[in-house]
Amino acid sequence: MKDMNNTNEKFNIAIDGPSGAGKSTIAKEVAKILSIDYIDTGAMYRAIGYKLGQNQVDLTDKNALRQLLEETEVDFEKGDTLLDGEVVNDKIRTPEASKMASVCSALPEVRTKLVALQRKMAQKKSVVMDGRDIGTNVLPEAEFKIFLTASSEERAERRFKELQEKGQQSTFQQVLEDIEQRDYHDTTRKLNPLRKAKDAVELDTTGMSISEVTRKIIDLVRCGR
Repeated sequence: MKDMNNTNEKFNIAIDGPSGAGKSTIAKEVAKILSIDYIDTGAMYRAIGYKLGQNQVDLTDKNALRQLLEETEVDFEKGDTLLDGEVVNDKIRTPEASKMASVCSALPEVRTKLVALQRKMAQKKSVVMDGRDIGTNVLPEAEFKIFLTASSEERAERRFKELQEKGQQSTFQQVLEDIEQRDYHDTTRKLNPLRKAKDAVELDTTGMSISEVTRKIIDLVRCGR
């Protein structure tokens, strides 16, 4: 395959995997190197989860849920996540927002809205998109599919350090339990559960640096696997 930096050909890269596998960090680096847009689908669900929590919406009240979704806009600008025009980068990266993201991602109404937005973005331009079901559901025709994983302990350690750096109080055990609980919900939910696409390349990032994982993905794309 030609160097993707020197072609106008549109292509999509789908990166899936469990929480804490490094999907967002890696996807951002890949997008930067290839000079294409990064669509943080996880941030989109976190933003919706955050707003649902802030508005104390009863998730069993379908009318209230639909109304909130109709009045909600999620977008990206210069690396920032915008919720109804407000930058919410830090607000949606808390353990509470993470739990709400997992819960609301299983709601058909939420997924229908966000998947439609995600597919529209990918149809217009080359993108790197990461999440739980990008390669299996959102962009099943993506030219490149990657499934990132890592041990639950390593994923918890990464998240724990991230929370510490932000000054958020938690313990490693709490973070590990959150990771394991989210894994369970993501892999057992009825609607588009987390799973590796049949044609995806699996990369276990345990013990690997960000640059090492990024380079592997860039090589896969440029060499056409």
